[in-house]
Amino acid sequence: MVDLVFADNVLRFRDDDVVSDPAVTVDAFVDAVSGQPNASAVRVEPGDDARALLPHLDRLALVEVNFPAYTDGRGYSAARILREHGYTGELRAVGDVLIDQLSHMRRCGFDAFVPALPISADAAAKAFATWPEVYQKTVDGRTPIWARRHPDA
Repeated sequence: MVDLVFADNVLRFRDDDVVSDPAVTVDAFVDAVSGQPNASAVRVEPGDDARALLPHLDRLALVEVNFPAYTDGRGYSAARILREHGYTGELRAVGDVLIDQLSHMRRCGFDAFVPALPISADAAAKAFATWPEVYQKTVDGRTPIWARRHPDA
C-alpha cells in the first residue's frame, strides 16, 4: 500500500505525479461531436452518471468527484462504480470533504483528496488510521472482518 503524501495541496495515496490536467464535465467528455473527447481528466458532479465513463476508463488519468456539501453522498457511489469496473487512475474527492469522511471515502476507492478547507497531513493520517478493521466489502484492498471469520463464504 502506498503511504499518504501531501503534495500541491492534495492528500494522496499514490506515488505517481499529481495530475494537473484541467477536468472537463462528464457530458463534454462523452460527447464526441461537440465535446472534449481528448481530455484526460473529468469532473463528476452530483447527478452525473459515472457509468457514462466506463467505456473510456483507459483514457482517463484523473476523475474528480465533487462534493458540494458533506451531506451529498452520491460521490461515494460514483467512486465504487469506477473502481469496481477497473479504473486505476487518480480518483480525487474535491469540495466539502471533511476529516471524518476521509476513511470512508478511501474505502470506496478515492486515493486523492482536495478538501475545501485545509486538512493537515498529520490529521488526515490519524483519520485514516481510526478504523483499521472494516465490516463491509471495500475497494481499497482490506479484507472485511466477516471474510476473515468465514474464509469460505
